[in-house]
Amino acid sequence: MSIEETVKVDSKGRVTIPSAIRELFDIREGMYLLMIADKNSKEIKLVPIPITAQLIKLRLIVEDRMGVLADITKFLASKNVDIISSKCIVLKREELGECEMIIDISRSNYADPSLVEEDLRRLEPVKNVEVFKLM
Repeated sequence: MSIEETVKVDSKGRVTIPSAIRELFDIREGMYLLMIADKNSKEIKLVPIPITAQLIKLRLIVEDRMGVLADITKFLASKNVDIISSKCIVLKREELGECEMIIDISRSNYADPSLVEEDLRRLEPVKNVEVFKLM
């Protein structure tokens, strides 16, 4: 199901999310939305974030080989970490890649983002990890 609406940007750069879309996604006053802007595709995505979410941005430098992304996502899933968005690119073919992920640790056993970093550093294909708390 999709809903298309045209909205107008006001003088302060704001837009109003139409009521039909707010109702569809149960977006309420005070909620957070993750905004993801892609310059290349000229798209802006809004992802409703539950009030209980604990968002972290990960930047991973990994080996560039088949199955690495699957290994990382399986590991995160095994820890009850929800991947909100991910983007991976090759830095040097068959040597290094980079993945940026936004994850929600609110349903995991991680009490602190630094613990996510420690665990990811132990994975064999991971060469470097940077963690940034978003909320």
